[in-house]
Amino acid sequence: MAGGIFGRIVVSILPVMPKFLIGWVARRYVAGKDLQSAVKAMKKLELETACTTVDVLGEEIKSLEEAEFFVEEYKRVIFAINKENLNANISIKPTAFGLLLDREKGLENISKICELAAKTDIFVRLDMEDHRVTQDTIDVVLEMHSRNLTNVGCVLQSRLFRTKEDIQKICEITKGSADFRLCKGIYLEPPEISHTDYQSIVESFCSDIDLALDLDAYVGIASHDLKVINYAKDALKSRNLGPGVMDGRMNSPKNRIGKGEGYEFQFLLGVRGNVRRKLADEGHLTRVYIPYGSQWYEYSMRRLRENPDIAWHVFKAMIFPWNNRR
Repeated sequence: MAGGIFGRIVVSILPVMPKFLIGWVARRYVAGKDLQSAVKAMKKLELETACTTVDVLGEEIKSLEEAEFFVEEYKRVIFAINKENLNANISIKPTAFGLLLDREKGLENISKICELAAKTDIFVRLDMEDHRVTQDTIDVVLEMHSRNLTNVGCVLQSRLFRTKEDIQKICEITKGSADFRLCKGIYLEPPEISHTDYQSIVESFCSDIDLALDLDAYVGIASHDLKVINYAKDALKSRNLGPGVMDGRMNSPKNRIGKGEGYEFQFLLGVRGNVRRKLADEGHLTRVYIPYGSQWYEYSMRRLRENPDIAWHVFKAMIFPWNNRR
């Protein structure tokens, strides 16, 4: 209760907060402004047995020239992952590659990165943005798979009513190579197309986990909510999945480098590291989302607006730093 009230107060004054103060908050949740900072964060997390997913901050662009920056930067990311021998994947936002400006050029840009990543067994996750591009993003995944680039999967947001149908469709079309990152969804969508209250979102999330597991998909369970995490652990156990157990589902993706046996738990950088470390100690594969880049301010503002509890976590980290390690 205190956290929710504190967070809402912070959000209400965001427009007048100095940028340096937002930057101070962002240090916990963003690796830094450059690739070197991201590599440093990844190496540190690997010491805790966590693998990572790298995201270059930035999304909807205004010109195709801007897309070239993201193509070249992700090439640098892939090179760095290989050079440093890191257990890492990459995460890209389709709109940053020009998908909404020119569909064919956007597909070409995304394909370049997926092809380069595939050469060294790096998985590419397509981040899910707001509902305007949900279908476009899914279509890109299916297009990449039609080109035999099966190292590509997407994020699906359980708050959306359509997600169960999307899970079923993608699993049917990709025939044993479906790979999802399931999450509640950070974008606050209209009530006509999404669940809007906490309990409904959690229930939808848990049933999406069940459905994806039962359809033999690889499932990245992206949540900091203990209700969801505990439900997922029970769901895995009931299907004979878990630490030290080989994935015996008939059509699940097999032998993907850097992946777990059918599932993994995923966390944002700086959030609930204690829960992540406990899961890792139990033998679960855990992955941390590592954002970096010059657009840290926009990313941080969105996170704070759409998840006011982050402000409470930051405040606790100030007061009780020994309990709030990344």
